[in-house]
Amino acid sequence: MFRLETKYRNEIKPALQKQLGLNNVMQVPKLEKIVINTSLSEAVGNPKILNTAADEMTTYTGQKAVITRAKKAIANFKVREGMPLGCRVTLRRDNMWTFLDRLNTLALPRVRDFRGLSPKGFDGRGNYNFGLKEQIVFPEINYDKVDKVRGMNITICTTAKTDAEGKALLEALGFPFKK
Repeated sequence: MFRLETKYRNEIKPALQKQLGLNNVMQVPKLEKIVINTSLSEAVGNPKILNTAADEMTTYTGQKAVITRAKKAIANFKVREGMPLGCRVTLRRDNMWTFLDRLNTLALPRVRDFRGLSPKGFDGRGNYNFGLKEQIVFPEINYDKVDKVRGMNITICTTAKTDAEGKALLEALGFPFKK
């Protein structure tokens, strides 16, 4: 079992149950999955760029990235249906806990001019979205081999019913929100 998962089960879960006033332990919010997504506009002209981005994503997530394709054709963007445009990874269980631990302890402190995550990223159902502007905040990425700095969107899905429950869970897990 991983450090953050052990902390969640032994310390955070009972504290959240008490804090939120829940009767049953099964009502306590927990993490379901983490989805990391990146889209590359340059992939329209050069689809081979996606392989580099997918390899980098595989490096810092520990799981093979999947290439995503366009659902619809958009003439103004020169995009045809089925054209490869980005890559994504869905992390669950052990991979999710290790990625979350590395994100909190290693990657977020390395973000330039970091003042905390915005509390406005919740969707109304306890899930949280935020973006990173560069993949080089992860220590697994070798800066010398990076051809271009790429951003990503990270979605953390929880079983929380409200944004307040989701925020309480993420704060307990160590997410640095702006005050």
